[in-house]
Amino acid sequence: MSAAIRIFQGKFGRVALLNMDAPLVYHAHHHCHILLKVEGCDAAFAINETLQPLTDDTAVLVNAWEPHAYRHPPESAGRRTVILALYIEPGWLAAIQHPLAYGSGSGYFPQPCVAISGRARKLADQLAAEMCSNDEPIPASFEHRLFELMVSVIDPLHLHRDGSRAILPASRIADRRIRRAIAFMRANLGAEPDVETMAAQAGLSRAHFYTMFRLCTNVTPHVYTNVLRMEQAINDLSGGQMPIALLSEHMGFSAPGHFTRFFRQHLGITPSEYRRVVNLVDATTHGSIEI
Repeated sequence: MSAAIRIFQGKFGRVALLNMDAPLVYHAHHHCHILLKVEGCDAAFAINETLQPLTDDTAVLVNAWEPHAYRHPPESAGRRTVILALYIEPGWLAAIQHPLAYGSGSGYFPQPCVAISGRARKLADQLAAEMCSNDEPIPASFEHRLFELMVSVIDPLHLHRDGSRAILPASRIADRRIRRAIAFMRANLGAEPDVETMAAQAGLSRAHFYTMFRLCTNVTPHVYTNVLRMEQAINDLSGGQMPIALLSEHMGFSAPGHFTRFFRQHLGITPSEYRRVVNLVDATTHGSIEI
């Protein structure tokens, strides 16, 4: 059974050290998502149905709103893969004003899998070791090390790019009809997702709405709703002590077990485990999804 070793959450997004031994469903994030293997067997991530290897020498890069899924090799059944997973808030990255913080939308990473340098390998191992310790992270120091790691992994991809443009929120959507539907989705997370109702909110037919939604967000309405649900659940779990059964009810699940299964399918761990291992590096900030 997959497990979380430790999770740091703050204005940068989330950094999770995960011990994985089972696949995840296709899902998406509004974050820039970087995955590095720490130890254990090699694994892979399916990005738009193409497998990208996660090894000692490669990192997997997932753009915001890009459907992906963890794939644990069948031949490695019973063996684990420890993964350092970075879920980076685009706004935090843009605020740093580094040349790599450019571009917009879901095309931030130009390729899904890259070779990592010796420096990147060393920084990833150091960050993982810090997360395994019982020490409380110092926000400024942790953010500095996190950004150093990101630069060491990503910078080679951007050496020949124009760094004068600031990154924009990946979910900035121009079509007001789709924005109106998303606002409705956000306000009704406790209701069963219904594409017909969403389409009516947008003033479109079901078929036209579905097509327009995918063009604007790169995901289906169902996947987008799941992203909103997961982010709301994560903020509730880390920012308060609401009983999980009550949180499940507020999120529209008919039973706590259904919520637990949904959470595990998307993150690999249970809601109670997330609450147990998460550390708020900056308790005044939480991730949010801009539209």
